Amino acid sequence: MFFQTYSVLACKFIAVYHSLLYFTINILFVCASDTGRGLMTTKALQAGELVISLPEKCLLTTDTVLSSCLGEYIIKWKPPVSPLIALCTFLIAEKHAGEKSLWKPYLDVLPKSYTCPVCLEQDVVSLLPEPLRSKAEEQRTMVHELYTSSKAFFSSLQSLFAENTGTIFNYSALEWAWCTINTRTIYMKHSQRECFSLEPDVYALAPYLDLLNHSPNVQVKAAFNEQARNYEIRTNSQCKKYEEVFICYGPHDNQRLLLEYGFVAIDNPHSTVYVSSDTLLKYFPPLDKQRDAKISILKDHDFLQNLTFGWDGPSWRLLTALKLLSLGADEFTCWRRVLLGDVISARNEQQALNITAKICRFLAEETQHVLLQISQLKRDKENLKKHLSLVEALCLEDLKILQKSAEILCNLNAATT
Repeated sequence: MFFQTYSVLACKFIAVYHSLLYFTINILFVCASDTGRGLMTTKALQAGELVISLPEKCLLTTDTVLSSCLGEYIIKWKPPVSPLIALCTFLIAEKHAGEKSLWKPYLDVLPKSYTCPVCLEQDVVSLLPEPLRSKAEEQRTMVHELYTSSKAFFSSLQSLFAENTGTIFNYSALEWAWCTINTRTIYMKHSQRECFSLEPDVYALAPYLDLLNHSPNVQVKAAFNEQARNYEIRTNSQCKKYEEVFICYGPHDNQRLLLEYGFVAIDNPHSTVYVSSDTLLKYFPPLDKQRDAKISILKDHDFLQNLTFGWDGPSWRLLTALKLLSLGADEFTCWRRVLLGDVISARNEQQALNITAKICRFLAEETQHVLLQISQLKRDKENLKKHLSLVEALCLEDLKILQKSAEILCNLNAATT
């Protein structure tokens, strides 16, 4: 039934986007077991082969917006709106138009709601690990400010609607439109136009194409073909007949995937667990006379951020920061050599490894505590279950990484003693 439903939707796509027939012969909608929906190939694909070629006229861009009834309002509005707000406004207006919208077949297959951090309840956001929690708060603030700053422009569109624009262009509608663009647009650069603000105009929504799911284990080449005026995706790996076709959004860790796209990839080879500067520094005595100087050096050389544990253990940046903080008073003058990767002393190496292991254990215990909180909340707050399960998946991946790192550190310690 699912397949039949989406086959009907595929026919609607063809009716609206005339040139889609070329690739719908080879790629069909399919129900994917892990992702809920996706696309499969009806023939074997070889490395370098074209997966999809989507004509420019099928893309939803600011050109689409300007050619609509919104165009004259955008051109007249001062100060100019951003390309992002123009696209958000168009999506909200077309969704409100319902059956009258030419884009209804596309709007019908868009998610009704999203799981990006901006959509999460505060109870759920508070369970996110750093730095994702801070970025989630920044994302929420940014979208709120975008809404507040756009209210006057939305009101200027009143003559286009029978209903009050405040009802149509409410915060919930903007949040949905923003998430649609943030999670589904492809990169397509447009020239600067006076009717838009100076923010880059690089967004393009690609109906049908955005149903391809992400996998961190595949490689594709995706770009707009200037000569053919098509957006093309080519696979760099083989895909068997009737298998789901995946693309890769980039070598993103799970925190980035959750922040930007609202999902977590299981066994993601790019995933990492971040170590905050507060966690890093609490394992070093405040009485160390060189402590402030060491922190200043790490800050000046950008060694207090992007300190991580991965599937292959602690990162070089994390170990380097810990080695510098572990320098004895008689070794402090060697700090430049530490940043270059030199071994200063056996004592310094061992102390850095010991502290790394302590931090790894602390983060593992902290993650387990969050998992217990999630388990309790899932029982108490049924309405948050979907979002809590997403954070739970992130934490379980983090815990696996930390357990693997603990094994690696144990082996390193055994080798040095």
